[in-house]
Amino acid sequence: MPDSHLAYRRRAHQRAQSTGKMPVGPTAKMAVLQFATRTFCQYTPMRFMSGIARINVHARERRDFKIIDETDDYIVVDKPPLLLIHPTKPDGATTLWAELRQLLAFEIASGGQVSIVNRLDRETSGIVLVAKTTAAAREFGLLMQSRRVTKEYHAIVWGWPDWETKTLDAPIIRQGEIETSKIYLKQTIDLHGADAMTKFHVVKRFQKQTPNGESFALVKAHPLTGRTHQIRVHLAALGHPIVGDKIYGPDENLYLRFIETGWTDELARRLLLARHALHGSRLRIDDERDWSSSLPEDLRSWL
Repeated sequence: MPDSHLAYRRRAHQRAQSTGKMPVGPTAKMAVLQFATRTFCQYTPMRFMSGIARINVHARERRDFKIIDETDDYIVVDKPPLLLIHPTKPDGATTLWAELRQLLAFEIASGGQVSIVNRLDRETSGIVLVAKTTAAAREFGLLMQSRRVTKEYHAIVWGWPDWETKTLDAPIIRQGEIETSKIYLKQTIDLHGADAMTKFHVVKRFQKQTPNGESFALVKAHPLTGRTHQIRVHLAALGHPIVGDKIYGPDENLYLRFIETGWTDELARRLLLARHALHGSRLRIDDERDWSSSLPEDLRSWL
């Protein structure tokens, strides 16, 4: 809730003042200004803002991710689809990392950091855990390395699986390492790859009239390892690629066409969704750190 996060940020600011640990210098001044600005712009109703000088209000409005939880050590956000986690090109594209650095400017000026623990693909929506301190980043990194962080995803796939539950243990490697590949990042299953295991469970089978298929299913995926594109590769290998997947869906050439032309009517007819239908719905460390996220509207409307 916005009010709770506003209260949290005010308490953090007051603690810093009372303990004498307020940051100093030009960076700190900018952080304090951003703290005040983001607080006002994010949580003050617009009807109270007439006649008041606004500082980069529209930049604040760009943050379309939702804050699920926040403490002194971490922040958990619900990432929307089509938002990059980290910069991939020097083109100034908006990224979750950059947005969080603005949001947490005061904490960073006080010695904090923005360390993203679990990364999602640009088109994947869902829960992202971010460490705000070195100690938290170290703890979460060790937990991830020892596979003590449980992750769950929901995906909408083509076809009706003939199983209710399925565990696929199939190693994954970048396709270009073993054969010619048109797409550098494309992964494939091969005995020379890294261990990869995913558990699947069918949540719902349904029918929908579309230009490319009528039978679809909502599937829950629980990856036991964390390989690149793991869920997408494993579902495609099972014969049920994710709806909207440009690389592992009907034809990898659709990805190349998308890079060249952008979204077109032809791609819409073949892929059905402008992004792959994959959502990070749960992230769990222990009983106290257990976060969930419901399906976003673009996927709910499909069911």
